[in-house]
Amino acid sequence: MSRALELAALGPVRGPNPQVGCVLLAPSSGDGVGRGAGTGRADDPRPRRVLGAGYHRGAGTPHAEAAALADARRRGANVRGATAVVTLEPCNHTGRTPPCAVALYDAGVAEVLHAVADPNPAATGGAAWLRGHGVRVEGGLRAPEGESLLRVWLTALRRGTPFVTLKTASSLDGYVAAADGSSRWITGAEARAHAHGIRAQVDAIVVGTGTVVADDPALTARERGVDGVVRLAEHQPLRVAVGRRDVPPTARLRGPGGELVQVRSHDVGEVLAALAGREVRHVLVEGGPVLSTAFLAADAVDELHAYVAPVLLGSGRRVVGDLGVRTVAAARRFRTVEVLRVGDDALTVSRWVR
Repeated sequence: MSRALELAALGPVRGPNPQVGCVLLAPSSGDGVGRGAGTGRADDPRPRRVLGAGYHRGAGTPHAEAAALADARRRGANVRGATAVVTLEPCNHTGRTPPCAVALYDAGVAEVLHAVADPNPAATGGAAWLRGHGVRVEGGLRAPEGESLLRVWLTALRRGTPFVTLKTASSLDGYVAAADGSSRWITGAEARAHAHGIRAQVDAIVVGTGTVVADDPALTARERGVDGVVRLAEHQPLRVAVGRRDVPPTARLRGPGGELVQVRSHDVGEVLAALAGREVRHVLVEGGPVLSTAFLAADAVDELHAYVAPVLLGSGRRVVGDLGVRTVAAARRFRTVEVLRVGDDALTVSRWVR
């Protein structure tokens, strides 16, 4: 399962599909090297030979189980009686690819061990189907690590709305803009480059139409190539403008980059529902204090990326507006999971424990 988790992590973190890894093990044998017929059970302590392994490379490509079976075929390995170790319960539906549960059964796999049950109502049921066809199935193996790997995807599927990361960039005294409204640049080049790396990992970037009019952002993910030239990254997230004002015809949001989507609402729930309808799993909120406050007030923020620069402004626009908190006991608290130095700036990554 450790190897399956490593393989799963190689898959893309964005998109509607989860990261999944699969390893196929030969049936256990009396000689201890997995070369002959044996019990095939996972509790057999003797070493197993790896017959094949694979991972899911993104929507429309073979699922991890199919990739592992194909790898076994390339190796000339017979998988009859094998054990499939998978990070996510094999799916039981036909989409752009056939059901993985059926593929494993047809190949003669005798046992399936998985870390996490599939919460997707369209895909779940693979474990029950396999059991009904005589395959031994056990779930929960290394479940905490599987849950951690699939944290964003699982949250979106279980809740029915995208996982939300709120990004802020502020001065040491908590301002995102000076008194005259200027904000470029509070954080340094390294922090901005790091933030572009995060953009390339999400499905959508959300700002308010007020920010669109005031700052004219491009909302693209950019990266510096080995030649030193900054270009658009391969993946460009949806660019989402929230609000009732029109996006100006000359706005940079209409230029090269991801598709522009406007959600003409000030209701956070409506915004997230609209994005869920587009199979968006991970949203990055990069709006100003008004939009940030709205998402926080709606208890819609799962993760907070707070870039803080060693800069003092003394006045200006606060990073967050009034949340209705009147006492420390009522404060919205997050749990810090990582603190990074990014150039001269600091990034704190924290998550809300619901």
